[in-house]
Amino acid sequence: MALEPVKQVTGTGVFIPGADIDTDRIIPARFMKCVTFDGLGEFAFHDVRYDYETGDKTKHPLNDERFQGASILIAGVNFGCGSSREHAPQSLKKYGFNAIIAESFAEIFYGNSTTLAMPCVMASAADIASLRDSVESEPSTGITIDLENMKVRTSGLEFSVNMPDSAREALVSGRWDPIQELLDNEAAINERAKALHYV
Repeated sequence: MALEPVKQVTGTGVFIPGADIDTDRIIPARFMKCVTFDGLGEFAFHDVRYDYETGDKTKHPLNDERFQGASILIAGVNFGCGSSREHAPQSLKKYGFNAIIAESFAEIFYGNSTTLAMPCVMASAADIASLRDSVESEPSTGITIDLENMKVRTSGLEFSVNMPDSAREALVSGRWDPIQELLDNEAAINERAKALHYV
């Protein structure tokens, strides 16, 4: 049984500056002592959103009231690099992000995001810069990510994006959760197991 297809994501955006934003910056390891992923959203980017000594909020974009409610994260090169912790995309999803637009992504982070139905699309540096400028000048700018036509659109911009065909097909077809795929094919798995001499 296919899950809800993800053909289009619409929302407002926030730009997180910097290249090579790693998973430890996205969710510090000390917040990963949990049985479930519930509640991880409040710790997204914690150590750059709060001053280490005082605990006061910094000038991080996620602390800017103009971007409250943003559901599309905009980033630069190699987003999600570092360790392969699944907690990183989980914390972003729990925070409220439904998609990420960046120049490039770390491979494991990308795969983990896809299985959460959180599309990660890649755009050129020039298009990212134009989108950043648009969002920062008018935070209420609506952004649409069209996965069927591989386009990003705002009221004043339109540009092409890309993603691996396998990820796009999984999202658009509603087959983005590998656990659900296993459950859906239980009979075939059992039949195959019976044919294996070592089972």
